Amino acid sequence: MPLRIVLKTPSFAELKTLSDGELMTLLQAGCNDALAVLFDRYHRLVLSIALKVVRDPGEAEDVVQSVFFEIFRSVAQFDPAKGTAKVWILQYAYHRAINRRQYLNARSFYNQTNLHDVENLLPETAPRLGRLTHNELKQLLRQGLATLSGPQKQVIELTSSSGLSMGEIADRTGESLSNIRHHYYRGLQKLRSFMGSTAEIKKAAGANE
Repeated sequence: MPLRIVLKTPSFAELKTLSDGELMTLLQAGCNDALAVLFDRYHRLVLSIALKVVRDPGEAEDVVQSVFFEIFRSVAQFDPAKGTAKVWILQYAYHRAINRRQYLNARSFYNQTNLHDVENLLPETAPRLGRLTHNELKQLLRQGLATLSGPQKQVIELTSSSGLSMGEIADRTGESLSNIRHHYYRGLQKLRSFMGSTAEIKKAAGANE
């Protein structure tokens, strides 16, 4: 009866001691845990690249997930003779982030106004909003939030005051990421419309005094 040799799969602790090249070799051989180690090593770097390109925490997190999913799917194409695993991963990060930014640009994603920016830029935006003072603008912002639905207000407040990403809000609330994004952007759209129309009314009233 022929001998059967069974190769032991490295433990996660053992995988963490291996080089990137060794991890890629194991991943090519079907050791999926090797990807988890690579993710642990490079997800922060990939996230920082994605944030610089797409300029949105939720979208950047999506880029990170797609990058490592693509690495898993395309691992057979990795050739250490053409570059290191780190360079290969970062190339995917840049390409995916740029593609995502182009996709978002085509859908006017960056025309949306971030509430945190609105709060910080209230003094600078006052001239554009008529004769409203800084305190009046903050009051207008509070009134605008009151017009939003419960989910819209919750998501916007968690984003602006708690600094949570959309992915984190989805985990906290139990809603899907797509629903969280919908609440966020619909809420911002309603808020911007409310503030703009109310400011015009106040401006017109002031001009008639």
